[in-house]
Amino acid sequence: MTSIARAIRDVLLTAEPAAKVRAARSVARAWRRGDLLHVFDVPMPESPARPTRPELLPPNRMPKRGRGGSERGRIALLHALAHIEFAAIDLAFDMAGRFGDRSARSFVDDWIGVGADEAMHFAILDRRLRTLGCAYGDLPAHAGLWEAAAKTAHDPLARLAVVPMVLEARGLDVTPTTVARFDAAGDHASARILLRIYTDEIRHVSVGTTWFKHGCAEAALDPAEHWRALISAHFRGLLKPPFNDSARASAGLTREYYGALAEA
Repeated sequence: MTSIARAIRDVLLTAEPAAKVRAARSVARAWRRGDLLHVFDVPMPESPARPTRPELLPPNRMPKRGRGGSERGRIALLHALAHIEFAAIDLAFDMAGRFGDRSARSFVDDWIGVGADEAMHFAILDRRLRTLGCAYGDLPAHAGLWEAAAKTAHDPLARLAVVPMVLEARGLDVTPTTVARFDAAGDHASARILLRIYTDEIRHVSVGTTWFKHGCAEAALDPAEHWRALISAHFRGLLKPPFNDSARASAGLTREYYGALAEA
């Protein structure tokens, strides 16, 4: 019987998108069935394998996508979201594999489950792109999505603070408006997909916030205060409004965390 760490490492080192999706779902099923040992006997790679396409560009070289009014703009936006979900598979599995040996088994349960969700999200976005005459890899994509993981590889609380509680939480802010734009353009199929992903992402942010609070309690740290310190140290960007306060609050991420930083 193989270990969960080896299974996770295999997911991270799978480059081809469809194969990564299959590997992620297979590991999640095997873990739920009890077919993998709760053992961390291999290190996680410094970075995951990447497919030859899409071309990865720095943020300042990414072409403008527009606001989703035209079909071309909607395709570009769906491609960007597919790229985020593809990276999110690795972020979730790396969370489980890199920090699972320091945490309860339920930590691994949660992040393997998140990774399986992200694989499903990528698959349905890629399928939707194909119905629109495009596919993942046909357009350039953002090169910086793994930077947050690399900068927080030493500290599970820093990883939780930045990835689910900033990067994924940003999706909660912008998705409702995006859904409305797709609906207004008559692209109801894409809007339904984005709404389904949005519902799952509230739960993912909740998983991150819950484990962050748990880690702070173990270390006798004030969660909101420590979160602000970690964001100041490890997050280069700005926390920009508007914020979806109700969705964030339902995930446990209340304004006591981000309000002061956003105003500053």
